[in-house]
Amino acid sequence: MPLKVGDEVLQVVNWERRHDHMQQHSGQHLISALFEKDFNYNTKAWWLGAESSYIDIDGKDITEAEMKIVERKANELIAQALPVKVEMFDTPDCAGDEVTRASRGLPIDLSGPIRVINIEGVDSNMCCGTHVSNLAQLQMIKLMNIEKAKNKILVHFLVGNRVLKKLETSFQRELQLNLLLK
Repeated sequence: MPLKVGDEVLQVVNWERRHDHMQQHSGQHLISALFEKDFNYNTKAWWLGAESSYIDIDGKDITEAEMKIVERKANELIAQALPVKVEMFDTPDCAGDEVTRASRGLPIDLSGPIRVINIEGVDSNMCCGTHVSNLAQLQMIKLMNIEKAKNKILVHFLVGNRVLKKLETSFQRELQLNLLLK
């Protein structure tokens, strides 16, 4: 049954899922910004999975050492609880120098307001997603592995509660293996 103007509706947000998505998405912004700032690797795309996510990095090769640097810096910034702010600009031109990273650019025929996510002193990027209000809400970031696929370098990562879940699963598996090996 279609809604009519003036109809009252009840909307329910699945907070656990939304918070998870906010953590993963804001974490992706932070990781992408650090790869670009420190190593000049741009993000071509990213994927939010049910259990883990990845960033498609525009680079020829990413080393384990670079992964460790990005992970360490990300977690240091999380500990600083830097603000994450949403800024609206009437037109793309009004954003001026505010946008430091726009991997895909804007369509030529875009008119109207744009939304910029700003991680204080780290990144300013056009985005329409949901985000945390400060980096401390990310809790932590774990860069898992690098997957080299056809013309792609995928950096798999976990943020916040997903890191805790992975640690708990790994710990339980280790306990079970210890019992089997006794």
